[in-house]
Amino acid sequence: MQTLSDIYSAKIASGDLTHDPAQDAVMPEFDRIQEGLAARAKGGGLFRRSPDPPKGLYLWGGVGRGKSMLMDLFVSHAGARTRRVHFHAFMQEVHTGMHTARKRGVDDAIAPVAEEIGRDLDLLALDEMQITDITDAMIVGRLFEKLFAAGVTVVTTSNRVPDDLYKDGLNRNLFVPFIELLKDKMVVHELISPRDYRQERLTGEQVYFSPANAESRAAIQAIWQDLAGGESPLHLTVKGRVVELPAFKDGVARARFYDLCGQPLGPADYLAIAEAVRVLILENIPTLGRHNFNEAKRFVTLIDALYEAHVRLICSAAAEPEYLYVEGEGVFEFERTASRLREMQSADWAVS
Repeated sequence: MQTLSDIYSAKIASGDLTHDPAQDAVMPEFDRIQEGLAARAKGGGLFRRSPDPPKGLYLWGGVGRGKSMLMDLFVSHAGARTRRVHFHAFMQEVHTGMHTARKRGVDDAIAPVAEEIGRDLDLLALDEMQITDITDAMIVGRLFEKLFAAGVTVVTTSNRVPDDLYKDGLNRNLFVPFIELLKDKMVVHELISPRDYRQERLTGEQVYFSPANAESRAAIQAIWQDLAGGESPLHLTVKGRVVELPAFKDGVARARFYDLCGQPLGPADYLAIAEAVRVLILENIPTLGRHNFNEAKRFVTLIDALYEAHVRLICSAAAEPEYLYVEGEGVFEFERTASRLREMQSADWAVS
């Protein structure tokens, strides 16, 4: 059996990857899980899986350090019955399943959902675990208990150490047992690397395109293909409502101005987006003023949320920041937004 360490070394030798000591240091954990899954597959009879499943892995660290890349590399060579899904998409699926179960009159709506997810599954890979919604926070504990009891090994990536999940959230004391469950069932490993590979790919590149014409669209499409290239939507549950990002992959999202600012979204929605996304490609920002005052206010709120979360913004707009909002109520207040848009274009704007 070829281990992930072997595959990683081969990719470095071929020039497909650059050696990173922090990435190298986590290889034994992936190898351990792969060997455990293989042993379990050999030892299982027709109706059971044996021996016990290997402990999972909670891989956390700063954005752009290669966590998702390593997990995808592992999943593609794990040799087990595996499912890989982004955490937010996974939770949206859970909510849908629970809603269906309740319509059937099931008392414990989590049980059939967990059974369906865990059926014929050895390894569940969840990318970018983040919990900001109280509904998710109240579900995950019992859900993961049932998945672990079903013998599913979980590998997840996150930007947060487990103890910081749902930090300062409502009724967080009810969530703490889930954190302890993660630490019991998974090895917690911090990926400590000084390199931000995603940021390096954007350093020195143009990220603000004006005017929003065919040339800008082509440039943004090229960036999208380089960073992500996926077209699957991401649904975020915020206070019981669903906010959609039309295209998302590996922490990179793509949307039009109308998708995020032409809809009745508020600060909580934009904070959830900033929490879930590390790079946002926002297209077709129009000129702003009294004719679209509500959309302009939402745009200001969105930029504030992205700025405070240090999300990298790539956008196309009708004009340069200083000329986006030139008339009507709110011109003075927009000066700060224009300044932030300028700052977010700088080469040393760091995602952190």
